[in-house]
Amino acid sequence: MKINIKCFIAIAVLFLIGSELQAQYGYGGGGYGYGNRGGYGRQRNNLPQVESTPKKEEPKTAAQIVDNEMPNITEALNLNEFETAVLSSVLKKYLQQRIEMQILELSPEQMREGLEKITKNQDEELKAGLPQDKYDAFVEMQKKGIAKTKKINKKKKKKKRKKD
Repeated sequence: MKINIKCFIAIAVLFLIGSELQAQYGYGGGGYGYGNRGGYGRQRNNLPQVESTPKKEEPKTAAQIVDNEMPNITEALNLNEFETAVLSSVLKKYLQQRIEMQILELSPEQMREGLEKITKNQDEELKAGLPQDKYDAFVEMQKKGIAKTKKINKKKKKKKRKKD
């Protein structure tokens, strides 16, 4: 009887230790060793993964670009609806011309001359369509940027409130 108890304890200990050793050796690889795939553990797919090619975003049109920026410009310059419509239509027209120039891939010299003509025509049309103070504010905004113009306008409003 004593031998049976000793054998039983020895077999139980071997089973307990054996499961621990198998878990440590090759992640339960069933005796295949480290790095081999077999038995239990994390299975890996042997098929190569096909990565989906990211779709290239289509370039925005001139109308989309201007429509995205107009709320910021309107806020920065305090434009009314008529002035916003005039500015929007002029910017769309001349931005489209600039995009077409880029598509043509002209020489740098021709590109510079073309862009200068477009800018000159845009300025003339904006002078004719906007009041002088709004035109000057637009030119100033082009030099400084929209964010800086908004900051300046907020500071002016705060000063007016303090004076009142």
